[in-house]
Amino acid sequence: MANRVKVRILDNEYIIESDLNKDEIKEVAQLVDDKCREIRDNLPGLPDKRIAILAAFEIASDYLKLLRKKEDSIKDIKQKVQAMTYQIDSVFGEKSGE
Repeated sequence: MANRVKVRILDNEYIIESDLNKDEIKEVAQLVDDKCREIRDNLPGLPDKRIAILAAFEIASDYLKLLRKKEDSIKDIKQKVQAMTYQIDSVFGEKSGE
């Protein structure tokens, strides 16, 4: 069931309908508002539409960086598990061969 929440982004009100719970919707809206305000403060006079596009770009960029970091962490963990498995197998292999 979709939740409807009224949020405020850059002094404009929006009704957001989402499967997220209401607190999550508000949290996402706050993140978007914060990013838009940061851009607006750093680039005064920029139209809201461009602010929104830059905010979306920066948020997407941060998201992709996190995905890559997660993928790298998973690869690292897999390599460590393989190394540990090899060490365990070689210890048990030596004992079973005696």
